[in-house]
Amino acid sequence: MVVEGQFIEVIIGVGVLLFAAKLMAELFLRLKLPIVLGELLAGMIVGPFALGQFIVFEGQPLVVIGSEIRVLGDIGAIVILFMAGLEMTPKEFFKGGKASLVVGTLGVVIPFFAGLMVFQMFGFDVFQSMLIATALTATSIAISIQVLSEFGKIKSPEARLIIGAAIVDDILAIAILSVVTSIGGDVSQLNVMDVTFTILKVLGFFAIMLIVSIIVMPRIITPRLWKAKGSVEGIATASFFGASALAGSIGLSPIVGAFAVGMALSTTKVFDKIEGYIGKIGLIFAPLFFSIIGAQVDLRGIDLEIVILSSVIIVVAVFTKLLGCGLPAWFFLKSKKLGMRVGIGMISRGEVGLIVAGVGLSAGVLTSSVYSTMVLMVIATTIITPIWLKMDYRKDARKDKSDEVGKTENNKDAKVE
Repeated sequence: MVVEGQFIEVIIGVGVLLFAAKLMAELFLRLKLPIVLGELLAGMIVGPFALGQFIVFEGQPLVVIGSEIRVLGDIGAIVILFMAGLEMTPKEFFKGGKASLVVGTLGVVIPFFAGLMVFQMFGFDVFQSMLIATALTATSIAISIQVLSEFGKIKSPEARLIIGAAIVDDILAIAILSVVTSIGGDVSQLNVMDVTFTILKVLGFFAIMLIVSIIVMPRIITPRLWKAKGSVEGIATASFFGASALAGSIGLSPIVGAFAVGMALSTTKVFDKIEGYIGKIGLIFAPLFFSIIGAQVDLRGIDLEIVILSSVIIVVAVFTKLLGCGLPAWFFLKSKKLGMRVGIGMISRGEVGLIVAGVGLSAGVLTSSVYSTMVLMVIATTIITPIWLKMDYRKDARKDKSDEVGKTENNKDAKVE
């Protein structure tokens, strides 16, 4: 009966979150605001720390964010990154490899060292500062991808650089987290050779997984082998879940594995079939992912100290990504505007930031107030990114429209003469 009760609890939670997400998506679409922001807000509203706590079912809030629902959210992130991988061919990824490597690396190095210095100035010890700084390094591109897709810009130069750099960024962030957690609070254990080896090991694994995916996947997922209805789609799904599990098993973010398989399948004969299928799956899992993130936000314990510290962390988080990613992107794309967009697209922190915060709290290194500020930083950057990115693209669209009107009027004048 306990298992049955848990199952009912999960399906009620999924139903409420998905319905609320789509309802808010419709509202935000009509208000011309980012849909993904509406889906995040939906989770915050119906979650167990807001309205959800007042609607009780069998003694529990209507929406309970347990491990089962979190797993569904993680699956949503994997699906989103598999879809992103399908939009980039291996040739395009490797072509932008140098730019992605530089932008992604600086997008980790600058936030980490800036965070380390700033929070030591605020009186935190070295290990606490390292944990906070590690949370500032990772980028969550699922939100940026949604906004880029809304504007039909997923194949644009800045989108490709955002995706490529964010993959490098996430790999390095995971490597740094591995190093920081391995020292267990004893900073004297830090060894430059060990740090370098850990980072190279993680980068090497991703490179091997990507190359193997590119060589093996097109040979496995082919219409010659799979003729029964749904076989191609099923094998593709099994493949990106398998790659995600493999990535997760060695400490990488599972989304890295899904992205690698998506990219490997982007040039195959079954691309159209898989893209159509996964697009329909994404219609369910993407809004569920964003609403689950929103539902985990607890703003009840916020006080003035947390607000001040959060403001500092948010400013550092935004500025360091704009500087670390935007400036080199400007250099590679030969455009200040496109470079700025890359910087904006890289601002959002995500799962890795929350993971670091959780590690610090469970280890007793971070106080609950510092944990709350880190969670607020993740929420704020998640909200800032889609709004800023959308405003930037809208400004561009208005300028293009006004240029077209100007050309039309000039043509009319020329005809009159």
